[in-house]
Amino acid sequence: MILILLGTQDKPFPRILTAVKNQIKKGNIKGKVVAQIGCTEFSDDKIETFDFAPKEKIEELIDKASVVITHGGVGVIIECLNKNKKVIVVPRLKKYKEHTNDHQLQITKEFALKKYVLPLYDTKNLGNVLKKIKDFKPVKYESNADNFKNRIKEYINKI
Repeated sequence: MILILLGTQDKPFPRILTAVKNQIKKGNIKGKVVAQIGCTEFSDDKIETFDFAPKEKIEELIDKASVVITHGGVGVIIECLNKNKKVIVVPRLKKYKEHTNDHQLQITKEFALKKYVLPLYDTKNLGNVLKKIKDFKPVKYESNADNFKNRIKEYINKI
């Protein structure tokens, strides 16, 4: 199953959905596709959609997915990486009024640079990225949170 996660942003994000729909029509996606679409209006008989769901339901869907296509939200990316999922990240962009700025572009570049995810900057290239994801072996994600917490503790103890 391919899982699409658009997050909870209050702006529509149809680019991913349209690209996936086109790849289904071309026969490049043959299996089940489930999409959490948030406030994006979208309907297609080949894509099972829902607006929002509790965190537990999203986690269950991530567990079942072979590939996750998601927006550039840090939380969802890390959740997928912690579950050893192959992730394609499509950043929401200001120029399409999908977000107020391009911070998701920066996030996507950082995760891609470390080879945790495959980025999709132009949805016209989804077919190529889907071919790459088959053999993609993401680098095991390791959080830097413990190191960060220890540095804060050390700093506080010095005060």
